[in-house]
Amino acid sequence: MFQYLKAGLKGVGQVMLQDHALTGMLFLSGIFWGSVIMGLSALLALLSSFLTAWIFRLDKDNLQKGLYGFSAVLVGVAVMLFFKPVWMSWVLVVIGSAAATLLQHVFIKRSFPAFTFPFVAVTWVLLALVGKDMWLPVGDTTNPVFAISDWLLIPFTSFGQVIFQDKALSGFLFLAGVLVSAPVAAVYGFAAAIVSSAAAYFLGAPVDAVVAGLYGFNAVLCAIVFSGKQWQDALWVLVSVAVSLGVTFLFFAWGLPQLTFPFVLATWVTMGVRGAPSLVRHLVRHL
Repeated sequence: MFQYLKAGLKGVGQVMLQDHALTGMLFLSGIFWGSVIMGLSALLALLSSFLTAWIFRLDKDNLQKGLYGFSAVLVGVAVMLFFKPVWMSWVLVVIGSAAATLLQHVFIKRSFPAFTFPFVAVTWVLLALVGKDMWLPVGDTTNPVFAISDWLLIPFTSFGQVIFQDKALSGFLFLAGVLVSAPVAAVYGFAAAIVSSAAAYFLGAPVDAVVAGLYGFNAVLCAIVFSGKQWQDALWVLVSVAVSLGVTFLFFAWGLPQLTFPFVLATWVTMGVRGAPSLVRHLVRHL
């Protein structure tokens, strides 16, 4: 029983690429602090992911590492972010998390770094198929006024928005979760949230969205992926953050839900650019 509990917590921790049960516990605490409904949905998504892995006999080592759980958890939270908490939404959590688990398995078998793309793909499909009558109403943010403290909390709201939580304390718990597992990644993530949000503000992004962390959370994920102790790591973090910010602006302009796709695309692009020299050398050697 303990190994399944640990695997479940690791699945939550893997949302920010952390193979650490305590990280997952802090993440779950942050989700429940932000929304009990979302916390329960995350747990249901984890259970659905485990059952899917068991039914389809997916790789046990990957299950223990939490690699089948994180996209499922994000689907579970996202369903309760966009849809009313009616019985059909709970059905969508089960179906969506199972689909995300299977899609994650397909990418893992092909050794392709999908990151959170299975979550993004499944959630986009759900948003496209589900009728508007199930959608939650969008809050009115006309002419918001923000205090200095709101601006100072942007790094924490950015961490919070990685799992769709808008409370600063949730973000603090998420930051703490990364800190206990990978201190360097936590520092990079904190800095990336500031840099990306500041750049978005000076480029004319809506102030309410900047303060809410919506221009910072994809940067947090990018920074975690490329963080390290070499100076080159900082360069790749900056490249990935810049790309993710550009994609975020596009999604806001198009009026589409970005989810974590800016992070996914920016990471793919940055990994491609970083690996290009070695690919060229490989091709030259074989000419």
